[in-house]
Amino acid sequence: MTLEIRRAKPEHAGAVADMIGRLLTELRNGEPVPVSSTVAAELLERPDDFAAYLAFGDGEVVGALTLSTCYALYAAGAFGEIAELYVCPEWRSRNAGKLLVEAAADHCRGRGWAILEVGAPPADAWSRTVAFYKRNGFEDVGPRLNLMLKSDA
Repeated sequence: MTLEIRRAKPEHAGAVADMIGRLLTELRNGEPVPVSSTVAAELLERPDDFAAYLAFGDGEVVGALTLSTCYALYAAGAFGEIAELYVCPEWRSRNAGKLLVEAAADHCRGRGWAILEVGAPPADAWSRTVAFYKRNGFEDVGPRLNLMLKSDA
């Protein structure tokens, strides 16, 4: 088994969209969620604001992580936020997720950022996911909420 993490380029937009579509489908109990590869390509063209990393297992894409640049006074400026992280079920517990998180942390360190955040799903329904993040050094700082401003988002 070989596992490699690479930063995604615009030509990887389809793979990034596919992985994130799988994530959203899983989070929504199997209801298919289409993710636009066009939007993924547009975001990948903004390397100062957005990054994606792909996990390749035996040459195939088996996971993805997207990372956004955020700004806050408590962070003294810019910081990173893991927006999405997905690893194919057969590759879970094989370090793909851990390596993707390490790539995100290295990305943030390379920019001099002191904080990397992630919004995890509810612990009662997704305890393994929350435990994964805690094993990888994240601390529980409370729930994250959002307000949907567009119905098609």
